[in-house]
Amino acid sequence: MKITIYGAGAIGGYLAVELALAGEEVSIVARGPHLQAIRERGLKLLIEGDERLARIRATDDPAEIGIQDHVILTLKAHSVGPVVDRMLPLLGPSTAVVTAQNGILWWYFYRLPGPWENQRLPITDPGGTIWDRLGPERAIGCVVYPSCEIVEPGVVRHIDGKRFMLGEPDGTKSERVTALSKALTAAGFKAPVRTRIRDDIWLKLWGNVSFNPVSAVTGATLEEMTSDPGTRAVIRQMMLEAETVARKLGVDFPVDVDTRIGWAGDVGAHKTSMLQDLEKGRPMEIDALVASVSELGRITGVPTPTIDTLLALARLRARTAGIPTL
Repeated sequence: MKITIYGAGAIGGYLAVELALAGEEVSIVARGPHLQAIRERGLKLLIEGDERLARIRATDDPAEIGIQDHVILTLKAHSVGPVVDRMLPLLGPSTAVVTAQNGILWWYFYRLPGPWENQRLPITDPGGTIWDRLGPERAIGCVVYPSCEIVEPGVVRHIDGKRFMLGEPDGTKSERVTALSKALTAAGFKAPVRTRIRDDIWLKLWGNVSFNPVSAVTGATLEEMTSDPGTRAVIRQMMLEAETVARKLGVDFPVDVDTRIGWAGDVGAHKTSMLQDLEKGRPMEIDALVASVSELGRITGVPTPTIDTLLALARLRARTAGIPTL
């Protein structure tokens, strides 16, 4: 199977090494010192006390790679639109695009039964560029649970987790998603095919829509946010608003809001991805994780006042830090 990892940072590097060592034909699209190091020395994965090195075709020009069976996007959601045209040489008639990204994505309403079927989301796809250029029929949803980091250019450390939940937007167990699941499983990942991938998206987003913007505004860790009564109450209200929106869209949650908050607290003194991005001066995923839920609230007629408040504060925090709001 020909697989390209587009945006081979920490998660993309983890996928690339394990898939390559399992015998898949893997290419990666990367940039800068990370790309240079991979070309010169290969891509190294530090995992479970082991060092695994894979020699992988690496480039910053997708046109050098050619048509693929699967393109796995590990870019942050706001980075996809600007590179859509660069991706086109990778796409043949049957190429699948696997969105291994956080938040509500551009294909969300594709083949979703109900009054909003095939509706587009301007907040996650301004101008409909991704929908029009990639095509929603290519999309396979993927909810990412592993935690990884780039230790230095060309070296990725696995911290925790092996789950990549996969699912077709229409809930079918298609040949292409089944083949990808088998390839990932053979490489050592947990990659079940889900018939309700949007439920899995929301279970993760439930925490992201609340903990991420609150942490950006307060600078607090998960442990600090969940142990402070006032902050916990704000987070709980945000999650209840998000739950109401999601249920209006037909989503089922396997646990209640307090259990989900408890999971976050159990992680301990961990900084959310949004807070880490803020501290490093990188664009924060405000639109995909927060503004998208606010927009879905307007579409479904569900008020989201607490989410809207934190959205405004997070955007201002980004601007005062001189960081683009995306």
